[in-house]
Amino acid sequence: MVVLVVAYAVAAVAVPWALGRHGRAMACAAAVLPAVTAGWAVSRAGDGDVTERIGWASDLGLAIDLRLDALSVVMLVLVGGVGAVVLCYSGWYFGRGERLMTGTLVAFAGAMTGLVLADNLLVLYVFWELTTVSSFILIGSARPERAEDRRAATEALLMTTAFGLVMLAGFVLLGQAGGTYRISALLADPPGGAAAEAGVVLVLLGAFAKSAQVPLHAWLPAAMVAPTPVSAYLHAAAMVKAGVYLVARLAPGFAETGVWRPMVVVVGLVSMAVGGLVALRQDDLKRLLAYGTVSQLGLLMVLLGDGTAMAALAGTALLLAHGVFKAPLFMAVGVVEHETGTRRADCLSGAGRRLPVLAVAGAAAIASMIGLPPFLGFVAKEAAIKAFAHGGLDAAVLAGVVAGSALTVAYGLRFLHGAFGGASEGGRQRSEDGQQRSKGGRQRESWGLVGPVVVLALAGFVLGVIPGPVQTLVEPYAGTLGLEPDYELALWHGLGLALGLSALAIGAGAGLYYAFRRSFPARSVRWRVLDAQRAYDGVIEAALAGAHAVTRRVQIGSLPVYLGVIAVMVLVLPGTALAAGLIGGRGPSGVEGLRAWDDPVQPVLAVVVAGCALAALRASRRLSAALLLAGVGYGTGGLFVMQGAPDLALTLLVVETLSLIMLVLVLRRLPERFPPRRRTTPGRVATGVISLCLGGFVAVFLVVAALSRNSEPVGPRYAGPAEEEGAKNVVNLILVELRALDTLGEIVVLAVTAMGVAGLVMGRPGGWRRFRPPAEPGAEDGEVARARWLATPGRPPLGGSSVVLEAAARLLGPTILVFSVYLLIAGHGRPGGGFVGGLVAGMAFVLRYLPGGRRELATALPVRPSVLLGGGLGLAVATGAAGWTSGGEFLRGEVLHASAPLIGDVDVPTSLFFDLGVYLLVLGLVLTILTTLGASLEHDPADGSEEAGERA
Repeated sequence: MVVLVVAYAVAAVAVPWALGRHGRAMACAAAVLPAVTAGWAVSRAGDGDVTERIGWASDLGLAIDLRLDALSVVMLVLVGGVGAVVLCYSGWYFGRGERLMTGTLVAFAGAMTGLVLADNLLVLYVFWELTTVSSFILIGSARPERAEDRRAATEALLMTTAFGLVMLAGFVLLGQAGGTYRISALLADPPGGAAAEAGVVLVLLGAFAKSAQVPLHAWLPAAMVAPTPVSAYLHAAAMVKAGVYLVARLAPGFAETGVWRPMVVVVGLVSMAVGGLVALRQDDLKRLLAYGTVSQLGLLMVLLGDGTAMAALAGTALLLAHGVFKAPLFMAVGVVEHETGTRRADCLSGAGRRLPVLAVAGAAAIASMIGLPPFLGFVAKEAAIKAFAHGGLDAAVLAGVVAGSALTVAYGLRFLHGAFGGASEGGRQRSEDGQQRSKGGRQRESWGLVGPVVVLALAGFVLGVIPGPVQTLVEPYAGTLGLEPDYELALWHGLGLALGLSALAIGAGAGLYYAFRRSFPARSVRWRVLDAQRAYDGVIEAALAGAHAVTRRVQIGSLPVYLGVIAVMVLVLPGTALAAGLIGGRGPSGVEGLRAWDDPVQPVLAVVVAGCALAALRASRRLSAALLLAGVGYGTGGLFVMQGAPDLALTLLVVETLSLIMLVLVLRRLPERFPPRRRTTPGRVATGVISLCLGGFVAVFLVVAALSRNSEPVGPRYAGPAEEEGAKNVVNLILVELRALDTLGEIVVLAVTAMGVAGLVMGRPGGWRRFRPPAEPGAEDGEVARARWLATPGRPPLGGSSVVLEAAARLLGPTILVFSVYLLIAGHGRPGGGFVGGLVAGMAFVLRYLPGGRRELATALPVRPSVLLGGGLGLAVATGAAGWTSGGEFLRGEVLHASAPLIGDVDVPTSLFFDLGVYLLVLGLVLTILTTLGASLEHDPADGSEEAGERA
């Protein structure tokens, strides 16, 4: 199962990269993995549960628990089967430049697969949020220039992520109450008490938001700006089913909890009614289907959350039916829009006559949705009616199900008439694009677009006529909620209540549509009480207004004030406690053992640090202050050397140098001198007092902490593991072996930060193109270029060109790169490592950047910085995952033995590859900062034109 999830991650990158120029072949190749997933799930149906546990960090109790059971099989068939068909459809729908969408769709399918297989609440949450991120990318990246698309993507992200965090809090409560986070263990022995009930409520809120239940449904209709394949997959068959799946997953253990059934049933019935009513009033066919999806998901919530075997049987059957009728309807809308230029019912006319095969397939999908025989939707709806035909409170639920089914019939007929019939009464004037396309008569149907619609609609027909396979898939899960129901999915159960109520719903829905169809699309009537989008906008505006009001009062724009407030709070709270402890005689013993210094060089360095700090305080020029602050850093690095910490000293020196260079580049955009001090004498006195007190507190605290140690230091404990690993550099051993999980988390943060910064700058029009090296010059120019030290004529970021810097860049750059590789390799036994090696390598490219600017840097770069970031992070993760192959845990180190000619036996620790990933990522981070920082620094606003930016 882990291999399956990893295969999705690889395919999401490899397939678009290998077949990106062949869109249709790429889409069909990408569809293979979901199809294989569905086939594998079907092959495992009825074989019992399959579990897998992967160690992550046993000391922290972290593990990846996966489990394939009856419910997982149903969901994998849905996610994989519909996903394969939609991916094939996308090959004919997307253009050549949209291969990112196909890769992201595959990544989303992998996230859904992991979510379905997760047997750990925390692992499920990780995959849950991966689906959210994938959805955000798919909604907003197709047309990022459109504000509506960006707003819809942000709304979906905010809504699902916010309630995802609420759900996470519920997971924590359930896990703590039950003493485990394994889902199977929690269901076998459900925890009780107030904490568990609160956790159930929070989990249900997260599920309602994910499955677009009223009143948390506004994001789903807004997400209809996404391309049709995205809507057909995420918003019909996969992502919106995640909340329903979570309810079905937890129902066997928590359905008897006091708050469970009332919440699920009430929210589900309200969603059925509101979704159906609002769907009737939509002219946009995709929005009509979106509100219809809200209604159908409400019915699924009622069935799968009821906690009875019969309702579970009907719910899982309807889950499959919904996928095979709603996804083809979305794809049919995409074909209609592709062929006619519009998807508005009031602008379409006669599309069914021009697209007859599509019209027949769409009608079949509608027939399954409204519950006409012999389709799977009819079979599932009869089972749903049977599940609540027991009288008592179930009678009220049954009435709501029948009313919702009637609304489904009404908006289903509205969709069918609007998409494939004549002009809707709301407006008979076709769009200009639709008129131009209609003049040619009947369009030629593209089988690459129509074929997937036919396949899924035909599947609904075949599974309705022969429901045995569906019975085989869904019956095992129903059995987990009690005795197996004495009911078989079939087209004919004789005359009875279920058939009568089905006929009543169909008749009532048809009558409702034909009686009121003229008023449904009218825009003059607005049901504001049902407009969730207005409520969402109101909440966001109120939150922003509140944030602005607080910010105006708290964030006054003065950095000294902010620092002063922080310093005062430190002195008031821990400072007061420290002073009281010292005055009360509770200070540390052994003060007589204090020494002023261990080496005479230490006080000299201390004087240098203090002198540079005081001089920086009195400096009037910004550049002088920057150099003096660098002197403070270099002096501190010298203290590290004296204390026997060469790794820390080397890292600090490189970081200090890079920081100084970046600071100087930024200072070039600021005035040469500081503005005159405006603070009064009392203000200066207060600043001085606070600074002295804070410095004194930190110094005393460090002394007290050092003298208060009552146990042996932990440092010597690392000597044993270092000796076992044959490592002499304990610092590097800690970073890449003993505490590699911490290091992995840190480099992930670095990668995300770098990508965010790069996205803000390079995401503007022009993007990376402005950083590419210029085209090859002509012959005469080539001779001039060969006479230069640098490869490209560029504008130096520091002003005029310098022959010294140009020569240094050419001569020292390769040497520095070689030295950085030495630091990487030597880190196991000597000072060095991937982090400092990457920083030193970055210095080589800084040397190329300073005299030549961004164009020279682009020429020197072998690849883009983003490749280094992604490659380094991927290598680090892959090295960690390699520990699983030997039966160990994530990031478990091994030593590889090899024999090379002339060299002899060589031992290579796997931690070296992890360190190499850190090296590449840090180098990519430095290069990203250079390119993004140079994007604005080399544009001189004094020029008053964009020409200066292009020259740079």
